[in-house]
Amino acid sequence: MMTESYAYGTEEQLQERLATNLARVRNRIAEAAARGGRHPEEITLVAVSKTFPVEFVKIAYNLGVTDFGENRVQEALPKIAAFHPPTLRWHMIGRLQSNKAKKVAEAFDWVESIESWHSAQVLNRHAASLGRRIPILLEVNVAGESSKGGVGPDELPEFARQVAALPQLEVQGLMTVAPLVSDAEEVRPVFRTLRQLRERLRTLLPQCPWQHLSMGMTDDYWVAIEEGATIVRIGRAIFGERPRQ
Repeated sequence: MMTESYAYGTEEQLQERLATNLARVRNRIAEAAARGGRHPEEITLVAVSKTFPVEFVKIAYNLGVTDFGENRVQEALPKIAAFHPPTLRWHMIGRLQSNKAKKVAEAFDWVESIESWHSAQVLNRHAASLGRRIPILLEVNVAGESSKGGVGPDELPEFARQVAALPQLEVQGLMTVAPLVSDAEEVRPVFRTLRQLRERLRTLLPQCPWQHLSMGMTDDYWVAIEEGATIVRIGRAIFGERPRQ
């Protein structure tokens, strides 16, 4: 049953709206992939469900979405406990705090936001105690924004070498959060730089697959795909404006 305080209408109305939004997003993903000479199946859509109730996740999952992103551990845990079918993957996309690493290792399928050597070590230790190997991405602050997390491009090679040596963490690629801009074309250089950084790491650390680039959100995901994104993290374009908290 939908929570009345969210005032999103009936479940049928919500399902219709999410289906319309998802169709629009998937069409744009397919168009951007075609412009880049790629197949849309190469791009994973992570629906960012932070601040939305688990009912939204269930509807989106029934509409074919298999990956969901959360950035606050305490908010995410009840959703994950309530809904985690075998084919659904929960992505931690917010800053990983060391004191939350145990819960993240227990609950999340992917961690996209590894930016600290200490938190990587702690996550590795908890993964070992659970007998898990956790797929991770290294977060890079390409634009150098003080308000954003991530290691700097110059620090990345050494940081990647350290994390790649941790046996329970499976380094799959890189993630970045681009600056907020009015024209998505303005952040194309950010996405291009992340792709170039990955190419260098493929040479430096060939033992890692470096398969994924997680970049692009609601306002710029088509540009990110044109520049090589394999994962896009989209919330508002799917679920609508976030509820006030």
